[in-house]
Amino acid sequence: MKPLFSHGPLPGYRMLLCVILASALMFADTRFTRMEPVRAQLSTLVAPIQWLVSLPSDVLNWASLALSDQRALVDENRRLREQILTLSHRVQRMASLTAENVRLRELLAATRQRDMPYITAELLSLDPDPFTHQMVIDRGRRDGVYVGQPVLDASGLVGQITATSAYSSRVLLLADASHALPVQVNRNGLRFILQGSGSYDALNVTHVPDTADIRAGDLLTTSGLGGRFPPGYPVARVADVVHDPGQPFARVTAAPVAQLQRSRHFLLLFPPAPPAAPPEGELAAPALEAARRIGTAATDEEAP
Repeated sequence: MKPLFSHGPLPGYRMLLCVILASALMFADTRFTRMEPVRAQLSTLVAPIQWLVSLPSDVLNWASLALSDQRALVDENRRLREQILTLSHRVQRMASLTAENVRLRELLAATRQRDMPYITAELLSLDPDPFTHQMVIDRGRRDGVYVGQPVLDASGLVGQITATSAYSSRVLLLADASHALPVQVNRNGLRFILQGSGSYDALNVTHVPDTADIRAGDLLTTSGLGGRFPPGYPVARVADVVHDPGQPFARVTAAPVAQLQRSRHFLLLFPPAPPAAPPEGELAAPALEAARRIGTAATDEEAP
């Protein structure tokens, strides 16, 4: 007697039977909700198999990610080491320059400059008005913030405080068209007025004589005139100088060195108060002494 499934067209019938059964299950799954518990049970049973099938690819992905992270860490470590060496060289150079500056000040009998106190602040919001460039920070009167206080970021001057409340303050940025401050060219000490243009990446240097020694790339720093901004802080770098024939002034534009659109953390400086002026009608003691000496010398010359 021959086996029932060993020969003949029965294997083809079994394939057709599997197709019909699969089609019936798919129809029942889409038409009847009673198949949902069965599908959930089958998914639970098949889940370990799916996990085992995907395990090799997951392992390969993890290994490649680990190797790439390790490579990135190695590159970052190398860059940080180079940066440490560069900063160490700068610190050593700065130490020698500081010592030289101290010796020169001693020769000139000048007073030593002290470190300026400051507090840190964080950005709260930006003014939505497209015609103004202002922001709000999380420091206020309870932190000692006052109107006119200079605000800096890690790169340079950002602006100044224009209004304060107990817990927040409003900052007028350099880019605002209503903002202006005295600056000087760091290369030669020429002094000008830097005014905002209403654009974050452009500032105008006003009333620059056509023959002034100012060129693209010059660093503009605070001059200290006016008593609001302490001297020596970077403000902008000259971007373009245009000389018009026959015009008395050149058109000079500069780019702010501070990251006005990206910075979120700031420094609020507390510069020392300027010396108080003597009351009206009175002269300071040095002026009185100088006047007395001049009068004495004139009297001695007139005497026979």
